[in-house]
Amino acid sequence: MKGPAQFLLPGFTLPLNFCPGKERTTHDPAEDGTGELWPNALNGSQCYEGEVALPLTTLREFTMLRLMDHLTDKPHWDTKIFDDDIANKWKSEALASPGQDITQNMVDWVIAELRYRSEIFQKTGAVKVYNGDVVKSDIAVPGHLKEALKAAVISLEDIPDMYKDYHPGSDGKVLDLVHPSLFPLVYGRSRILPDSLSNLSNCIESCGEGEIIPIPPEEEAELGRSVYFRRNETTPYSRKFQWLPCELEFTGDDGNVSYINNLHPQKHKGLYTIIEQVIARAIPLWNMTLRQLKTLEVDFKRIKYLECEYDPDDEDIPDDQRPQREPGEEYHDYCDRHSQWCDDIRKVVQPQPGVFQPPEPRTRMSEGPAKKNSEESKLSDLVDLEGDFGRRGLQVIVKLANIHLTPEKPEYEGGTWHVEGQLNEHICATALYYYDSVNITESRLAFRQQSDTSEVDDISYRQDHSDWLEEVFGCERDGPGVQDVGEIICKEGRLITFPNILQHRVNPFRLEDTSQPGHRKILAIFLVDPHIRIISTANVPPQRRDWWAERIISSGVFSRMAGELQDIIFSNIDDFPIGMDEAKELRLELMEERKKYAVTQNGSFVATEFSLCEH
Repeated sequence: MKGPAQFLLPGFTLPLNFCPGKERTTHDPAEDGTGELWPNALNGSQCYEGEVALPLTTLREFTMLRLMDHLTDKPHWDTKIFDDDIANKWKSEALASPGQDITQNMVDWVIAELRYRSEIFQKTGAVKVYNGDVVKSDIAVPGHLKEALKAAVISLEDIPDMYKDYHPGSDGKVLDLVHPSLFPLVYGRSRILPDSLSNLSNCIESCGEGEIIPIPPEEEAELGRSVYFRRNETTPYSRKFQWLPCELEFTGDDGNVSYINNLHPQKHKGLYTIIEQVIARAIPLWNMTLRQLKTLEVDFKRIKYLECEYDPDDEDIPDDQRPQREPGEEYHDYCDRHSQWCDDIRKVVQPQPGVFQPPEPRTRMSEGPAKKNSEESKLSDLVDLEGDFGRRGLQVIVKLANIHLTPEKPEYEGGTWHVEGQLNEHICATALYYYDSVNITESRLAFRQQSDTSEVDDISYRQDHSDWLEEVFGCERDGPGVQDVGEIICKEGRLITFPNILQHRVNPFRLEDTSQPGHRKILAIFLVDPHIRIISTANVPPQRRDWWAERIISSGVFSRMAGELQDIIFSNIDDFPIGMDEAKELRLELMEERKKYAVTQNGSFVATEFSLCEH
């Protein structure tokens, strides 16, 4: 937390749209871990250029991934998978599943791949279930820590109803305990320390100190190498707001070294400690998740598709067995009937996987030889956040939120497809910890990917025939290059991590027993790309007037003044700190801005289309 690099900050001493490289960095260039930002689906230019796209994936491969997710939900799967009797039983159950397009080759591959992945699971307690990479663990956070978190948040929940902060637009179902949209950095309003840092012990005393951060110029809200956003109302960078991360250190016992926005550092010391411990257990999963952004698994498609074949094929049927033109039938009517018959007869041959072979990692920045498929290479190809970025620490954004359902409001309608944040925050990955679920139906988190539409150029198919695109890949000609990946059950005790190259959404769920209330509680942690440092709570002291007022009162300055008079004085402070009413108004502005940008982001995410050449 020392050194001039702490003050090289986009939107303050650097342009808002600053992008680091090996020679241009917000850190000391002599440190390890400098380099370019990881790909991010918030960057519309990268969406258009295919830099966040994953390989075009067959529907059957997605079925295999979903089967792997299902099997790894089973207790002790990592040892049972080596018991042939159990493995064969799992295969038989999968093959007998109604409505599933699944074959013997597919289940054989799934068992073989899970045996391969079990070695990493036994070292990390986590398993990758979807490409991207989406990682889950039911043992990363031990039970005693989960119970401690449940107990620690009671002090945030057990408050008078008038002070409970239900998220705007949630119909009183989503209770925000700690949310980054409340009291964010506000350009032209917030105060930033220009040459010093606040910490957990002095941050509230620093409230009101610093200089007002200026509003960035318009050109800094644009992507430097793209003119796409100039045609839109919204830009990838906000000139109004930024969520404030806190600073984390790996050395010693420091953990959090700056306050979590909207979580009082003195009142909730115990909760700080618990959150630090959950973050520590999320880091190994992030290491696995971020591997996809660091390396490419060359030729690791479970199912390859290079040529469209049909069986039966209308072209193989003799002329005397094909529809004949009837007497008096108009030629165009006959052609239409014949074409329909061909479409009805012709069936696309679905591809099959071969025999499982472990992936061969190759670095994204190099086309050098692949490493050996040893256990050491499997783990060394992971990102090492502590090893790569330990000297300067990490920045994370923390959110605590509850979904409360009642007999009067028994259903949560679910969310929309989105990517976390705006580019101001440079979020590269998310960790979601589901620590308390009571009386709700199964809740799932869904993912979808942008897929490489150029891969269709390598597929051999007949002219004017595009049926294979939908049958094999679930996509449409001239449709968007986006594929649904799969879902993960959000059960109590589960930790899930995923990168910001995927879109995600919460699926609907409801009360199990509609006569009783129920809830689901989550701790969300958003990781700032460690290649860049953004303005954090170490730079911006707390902006909450209520925290500041409590500090003033506890100092004894107004000890002889009546409480009503104190309230009048504090409520008539116009400049700074920010009062709760104004903070909630600013939150609505932030939400509206991000809602508009989410539409723009989704537009760029689905903008690439399948264009089939006529040949």
